[in-house]
Amino acid sequence: MTYQDLLIKSRACLLGGAIGDALGAPVEFMSEAQIRAQFGERGLTDMVPAYGKLGAITDDTQMMLFTAEGLLRGRVRGIERGITSYEGCVHHAYMRWLLTQGYTDVSGDVGKDGWLFTQAELFDRRAPGNTCLGALSQFKPYGTLVSNDSKGCGGVMRVAPVGIFWLAQFHGNDLCEGATKAFETGCATGALTHGHPTGSIAAGVLAEIIFWQMSGLVLRDCLERCVETLRRTPSHDETLESINAAIRLASSGISAERAINELGEGWVAEEALAIGVFCALTSPTFEEAVLSAINHGGDSDSTGLIAGHLAGIRHGISRIPERWINQLELRQVISDIACDLVTHTEWSNGHKGSGYSSVSDTVFGRYPGW
Repeated sequence: MTYQDLLIKSRACLLGGAIGDALGAPVEFMSEAQIRAQFGERGLTDMVPAYGKLGAITDDTQMMLFTAEGLLRGRVRGIERGITSYEGCVHHAYMRWLLTQGYTDVSGDVGKDGWLFTQAELFDRRAPGNTCLGALSQFKPYGTLVSNDSKGCGGVMRVAPVGIFWLAQFHGNDLCEGATKAFETGCATGALTHGHPTGSIAAGVLAEIIFWQMSGLVLRDCLERCVETLRRTPSHDETLESINAAIRLASSGISAERAINELGEGWVAEEALAIGVFCALTSPTFEEAVLSAINHGGDSDSTGLIAGHLAGIRHGISRIPERWINQLELRQVISDIACDLVTHTEWSNGHKGSGYSSVSDTVFGRYPGW
């Protein structure tokens, strides 16, 4: 796979997920009956306004962007200092997201620097999860895992950049080692806010799925590899059961409506993951995948986002309806982040007197790695 292929797939993954999020936003808190009563028997089939605008993203995409920013600032820190903690840097990024949500009493060392924090559209509450808000507002040292027992989908919904980031690092090298890094980092970032094992393990699984799918494997083969990872992981039962259910239902010929009702509503991590996987596996087009994933009485934006990530990689950027890309809020920011998740491997460009490599002033200004 060429470098250009990675760039295209990264954009398809992140834009596809954000489109699924935006499509699901207007129906997130509606029952299936309410959706069909308002939008017809097929449910919602196109972008409609949410939060006062067409194509509005939710907290899912907001936090996904800050996950990417944390990884990239961690990369810069590693280049500049020779040492880094990716989960610590992601935690620091989530605190900047918390500032965008109106929290002013966060730790004083959370800088308002970097390119992402200048995006005014992010300073808007889009139904953020109480678990994420509560865990982050009770500040602990960066990288500290939370002690609650939540397995809500807030960890898995934001994790896609992890898979892309580690594939770029390991492209052309030991992919199995890279997949392990993706799984472990995904679990660690999920556990920053969600303390139940399933809440973090499901995040690790999605990061690994995206890693393998970006590498060129078909989705079903990606799932087989992740099932093997799960079997080696303690406390994996709920996540493994949900993934196996999605695979089984995808082979059964059952309708998407019946399958999703069996898989759950998506408010918890393993259900959101399973619904997204099922819709991406069974849908012949990107459009059908995300519409199947949002038209149910549950966490429609999160399931739409997960399906959009996977279907975006599967079908490619050219198969995502152009009208949806053009309507999407922050589409250029999302596209730029997707590019940086791949090109970061080329950022080191010299040496300082300390013996460490250095990045350009432009890169450091964009992703300060203090």
